[in-house]
Amino acid sequence: MGEVKLMKGNEALAEAAIRAGVDAYFGYPITPQSEVIEYLSREATKRTGMVVLQAESEVAAINMIYGAAGCGKKAMTTSSSPGISLMQEGLSYIASAELPCLLANINRGGPGLGTIQPAQGDYFQAVKGGGHGDYRLLVLAPYNVQEMADFVKLGFELAFKYRNPVMILADGALGQMMEKVELPPQEQRVHIEYPWATTGKPKNGERRVITSLHIQPEKMEEINLRLQRKYKQMQEEEVRYQTKNLDDAEYIFTAFGLVSRIAMKAMDLGRQRGYKIGWIRPITLFPFPTKIFAEVAQRVKGILDIEMNSGQMVEDVKLAVSGATRVEFYGRMGGVVPTPEEILENFEKMFIKGE
Repeated sequence: MGEVKLMKGNEALAEAAIRAGVDAYFGYPITPQSEVIEYLSREATKRTGMVVLQAESEVAAINMIYGAAGCGKKAMTTSSSPGISLMQEGLSYIASAELPCLLANINRGGPGLGTIQPAQGDYFQAVKGGGHGDYRLLVLAPYNVQEMADFVKLGFELAFKYRNPVMILADGALGQMMEKVELPPQEQRVHIEYPWATTGKPKNGERRVITSLHIQPEKMEEINLRLQRKYKQMQEEEVRYQTKNLDDAEYIFTAFGLVSRIAMKAMDLGRQRGYKIGWIRPITLFPFPTKIFAEVAQRVKGILDIEMNSGQMVEDVKLAVSGATRVEFYGRMGGVVPTPEEILENFEKMFIKGE
C-alpha cells in the first residue's frame, strides 16, 4: 500500500506529477486550479529537480510544452477553461507533430470568463478537437481525488504510447475538494533517448526535424491518414468505463466526472423507490465507450444523461444508441451542481409519469 494522505484534488494531481518523475511543468495561474502550480513551485524542484516555470501566458506555456515534449521529456501543464482555450493553437501543433504531453483542464463555468464554480462545458472542446484541423486528444475524466492522482501516470503512459497529447478533464469541485488519496512511490527522473526527439543529430544518423508545417497537400494528407489510424487504434484498445446494476436495469443513468457520483446516488434513491436503474460512467471521453451504450440500448426503456452543461456528451450517447432506445438529458449550467433528488425528480417526469 502506498502513502495515504488527505489532499485537495489539485494538490493530489501535483504530487502525483512529482512522483511520476515529470521533467517539466509550464503553466499560468487561473482559478480554480492555481494550487497546482503553487504546490509544484513549493515542492517539486527541491525534491526531484523538476523544472517548474510560471510562463507569461497560457500561449507561452503550451509552446514551452511543445519544446520540452520535442526533446522527449515528460512535460505537462494545467489550466482552467479560458486558459485552455488560449492553448488550442499550440495544442493542434503538438498533435500534428505527434508529441507526447499531459494537460489537465479544471473546468469552470462559462462561456466567457464566466465563474470560478465547477462545470463541464468544455466537453466538446476536449473530445472534438478544440483547435484547428483533424486531430484528437485522448481524454480521461476522473470522478474522485484518487483518480486525479492516478490519471497522471496513466496519462503519460498513454501519451508516450501513442505520441499524442492526453487531457485530464476535471472540474473546479474535484480540484478543490479534499479526499483520502493513496499516492504511488517516487519514480526517478530518467533520460530516455527517443529516436524522434530533437536532442541533437545522432552520429551517422539523419537530422531529426519536428514540425507541423507540410506545404505539399499529399504530404499533409499522409500525416492526417497516419493520425486517423492512430485514433482508430485508441478506439480499439483504450476504451475505459465503469458500470453498476446493468443486469436487471430497465433505465440507465449516465454521466462523467463528478456528476457521475451524483448520478450514482440518484440511481440508489431510485432503486429504493422500485425503479430498476443502472449506471454507466465513461472514463475515457475519447475514445468514447460506444459499444456498451449500443449493447444496453437493446434492452432498456431509456437512458438519462446528466451533465453540468447544456447537453454535450448526450450527443455521443445518442450516436452510440443509434435510435435503439430513448435518450433524454438533464443538466445544470453556470457552475450549478445538480442534486441526486432533482435528478430523480426529472427522471420521473421524463420517463415514469408519461408511461
